[in-house]
Amino acid sequence: MIRNITAASLLALATALPLALPVQHANAQDALGGAIIGGVIGAGIGGAATGRAGGAIAGGVIGAVLGASIADQMQPRQRGYYYYQDDCWRRRGDGSYQRTYRRYCG
Repeated sequence: MIRNITAASLLALATALPLALPVQHANAQDALGGAIIGGVIGAGIGGAATGRAGGAIAGGVIGAVLGASIADQMQPRQRGYYYYQDDCWRRRGDGSYQRTYRRYCG
C-alpha cells in the first residue's frame, strides 16, 4: 500500500515539476538537466514500484535516457522559429527545416 502511494506521489511530482519551473533557455545544459531530473524521478518510481535496488537502477537508467532525449528536442521560439543545437531554424511549408540567423531565436 505504501509502495503504491509513493509511486503515485512521485508520478504526480514528475508531472507537476515542469509546470512549476521557470521557462528559460539554458544553453547546452538542457540534455544534462533532463538526464539528471529524469534519472532521479525514474529511480524513485522504479524503487517504489519494485521495492528493490534493481528496480531503482533500471528506473534511473530509463529515466535518464528519456529525460535527455526529451530535453534535446527543438525548442520553439517566437514567430515560428526553433532553437536546436546552437542554431536557429524555421519550419518550411513542406515540413522540412531551414537554418536561419541566430538573432531570430533571441
